[in-house]
Amino acid sequence: MFEQLGLIGCGLMGGSFALALKKAGLVKRVVGYSKSPTTTERARQMGVIDVEAPSALLAVAGADIVLLAVPVAATGATLKSIKHLITPQMLVMDVGSTKADVVQAARTALGQQLGSFVPAHPITGKELAGVEHADANLYRGAKVVLTPTERTLTAQLHSAQLLWLALGCEVTTMSPQAHDAAFAAVSHLPHLLAFAMMHSITGQLHGEDYLQLAGPGFKDFTRIAAADAHIWRDILHANRSGVLDQLQHYRQALQAFESALQASDASALETMIEHASAARAQCFTAPAAPGLPASAGLPSHD
Repeated sequence: MFEQLGLIGCGLMGGSFALALKKAGLVKRVVGYSKSPTTTERARQMGVIDVEAPSALLAVAGADIVLLAVPVAATGATLKSIKHLITPQMLVMDVGSTKADVVQAARTALGQQLGSFVPAHPITGKELAGVEHADANLYRGAKVVLTPTERTLTAQLHSAQLLWLALGCEVTTMSPQAHDAAFAAVSHLPHLLAFAMMHSITGQLHGEDYLQLAGPGFKDFTRIAAADAHIWRDILHANRSGVLDQLQHYRQALQAFESALQASDASALETMIEHASAARAQCFTAPAAPGLPASAGLPSHD
């Protein structure tokens, strides 16, 4: 049980975390701050937070757990603004989708207080942002990757693991670099491709007419293209080297399909489709593999 959560960023992710802790009986009081006073007020009206704080620093005052639910590009400045109230007993986490940049920002901003910080990435969310869509069950069943720094205190890491487990999550620990390499492949590149697909169609002469004929398959494929532009701008920029690397792999695969089409090679097309179908089925039906060491380069559950 935590006495007080200091919530910095009262949108979808932060608001859902506060609601989840309240529902599980893991926190007595939530003090929240958002850059937009309207958001903070709405969060209080909804019961997401109990008290509105006028600044990030005051949201942290008196807290024993702090969550940063801000765009990854704002991590460093936010941590710097609260540094002087972070104690060795406090658990500080984020929910950013990239981790190497977050860890570097934390090293620069926190200095001696770095031990209290446990970088976290819960693999969940919605297309619709905002506290209005906060959900106490958003994290239940989600996978959470923790990427502790070389100075993260053992007690804080253990506390973070127990907390996410108490919220019904699967928890994996790995290095920030391994995290970013993996999620460039399974999250960041797919988002970029969904954005590019929408651009490729809307940029055509009859694109809008084509979209009127789109069915469930297209809807499923492009669902993530409805994501928040500011958030995904920051994610793609922060992990640009990993995404660029994955783009090379994707181009090779795309070229193989293009070559088969140009050669009218139906057999090659069928073989590649069968391989993709089998790999996809195995990915989502196979039991989770044992945890891999942080140096392995891939998370054990994603």
